[in-house]
Amino acid sequence: MCASKVEAPLLLYSALRTNMLHGIPHPRIDDPAHIRGVRTVATLEFSKGMVVVLAGLGVFSMRHKDIWGVAESFLEFCRVNPHHHYVGVFIDLVYRLSDVRLWKIAVVASVYVILRFIEAYGLWYVRPWAEWMAIASGSIYIPFEVADLLRHPTWLAWAIIAVNVGIVLYMLMLRLEAAKKHGAARHSAQMG
Repeated sequence: MCASKVEAPLLLYSALRTNMLHGIPHPRIDDPAHIRGVRTVATLEFSKGMVVVLAGLGVFSMRHKDIWGVAESFLEFCRVNPHHHYVGVFIDLVYRLSDVRLWKIAVVASVYVILRFIEAYGLWYVRPWAEWMAIASGSIYIPFEVADLLRHPTWLAWAIIAVNVGIVLYMLMLRLEAAKKHGAARHSAQMG
């Protein structure tokens, strides 16, 4: 009697573990092109996260320095036109920067980076949830990118929106194919 009380939780744990690992539909991906495509997107997402980490570290390191002096040095180093639109945005950002605002930016950037890294991890290991996450996170930016493109049509804006729409459509195609295969496998299992 005592042995069955001990075995019951172990059997339940074993059943739950098996169901969690094998009960969730996750078709085995053997297609090298599929893996290569998803890993390319994973690398891009990881790179976006790293750019934000490096930019954040750079901005955060300036929290107790003369920000105007650093901004002037940066603009001189880049040899940019001080009357350019984006330079004006940069100067306005530096003017309004404070320690509290830096912390707010750091929190938002941290959440963004964590999401990029989680998505990159899931895509690298070809997880369906990561493909859905890529569709959702990519789709969120499209209206903002289109609005920016309409305000300032540049080749960079066109390239960004083209890459983003391409990724969203590619991930959507992969998920629809997987759903189709899963439906066909379920139908054949019910028939046979």
